Amino acid sequence: MKIRIGITGQQGFIGQHLYNTIGLFPDEFERIPCQSSYFENEVKLHEFVSKCDVIIHLAAMNRHNDAEVLYQTNIGLIKKIINALEKTNSKAHVIFSSSSQEERDNLYGKSKKEGRQLLQEWATNANATFTGMVIPNVFGPFGNPYYNSFIATFSHQLTHGEQPTIEVDGEVKLIYVNELIAIILKEIRSKKSNPLFVIPHTSVSKVSEILRLLKSYTTEYFLGGIIPMLKNEFELNLFNTFRCYIDIKNHNPVKFVQHTDPRGAFVEIIRLNVGGQVSFSTTVPGVTRGNHYHTRKIERFAVIKGKALIQLRKIGTNEVLDFYLDGDEPAYVDMPVWYTHNIKNIGDEELYTNFWINEFYDPADADTYFEEV
Repeated sequence: MKIRIGITGQQGFIGQHLYNTIGLFPDEFERIPCQSSYFENEVKLHEFVSKCDVIIHLAAMNRHNDAEVLYQTNIGLIKKIINALEKTNSKAHVIFSSSSQEERDNLYGKSKKEGRQLLQEWATNANATFTGMVIPNVFGPFGNPYYNSFIATFSHQLTHGEQPTIEVDGEVKLIYVNELIAIILKEIRSKKSNPLFVIPHTSVSKVSEILRLLKSYTTEYFLGGIIPMLKNEFELNLFNTFRCYIDIKNHNPVKFVQHTDPRGAFVEIIRLNVGGQVSFSTTVPGVTRGNHYHTRKIERFAVIKGKALIQLRKIGTNEVLDFYLDGDEPAYVDMPVWYTHNIKNIGDEELYTNFWINEFYDPADADTYFEEV
């Protein structure tokens, strides 16, 4: 029997990552869609709750000029969920995302702490399962700048010609969104209550150190096309976060510098400060390769001979991005995480493509998920 999972705040930063990751396990989980409008429609909210074995309550207001509005909004959402749980006699495993700001003297932290306590009280009275997660600062691809995290803000600014500024250069405890999702999935599978689950951070960095790294990615990668040194898992996650803020439409394809003389041409494909795997393919006219995506890998497609159409589409969206490349003017496109991609030979001769990816292929952990662009 599949576990039926619903996510309030499904369209938000953590919500979209969780929704997409749950979709990687179709034999184990069934996703029950949730729209923010359900909170304004009691019938729809009750229908949603009644279908779920697990409800992950992420919906919340994170920022507002009026702290009282923020507090009342967040408590109001929780009371509506509790009302729906009670009216439908639900025994769903409710997982609530609270914040490390619980103990701070602000109304956002107060709304999170009180919300967790209200849901815990419901679970006790209903003899239901409840997990109250106290989460550190979360970062990762597709977070909203000026809203979700300073890393999202800095990355957006650096890739859009703006200069970030540091307001307070303190140490920040962080967790990458994929790491958080793995913990949530473990809680779902455990089917056990955990009313006060303080999720450990996975890294600690000063704001200035993170900005230094992001600036180095701007100089080396964004402006120079160089894959930077990535010393550990945190730096890989930070780099993949940074990459998603580049304006893909206008940045790609990136043309190589050709050095020509009477002998022919010389083109430098890639400069690497990391390892990985380099390969090449030939593709006959009319054939398409790929139609898959990665959640952690960095990958570059470089067309060196023939004519190609490279297509990208962000998972969960419908917009397809088309990039036309020609070996007469060699160029590359890098694949962001969570973008399904393909390459098609649209010419009359064989297509030659050079591929680089930052890790060796491991069939037991391929990080390759097939989906048509």
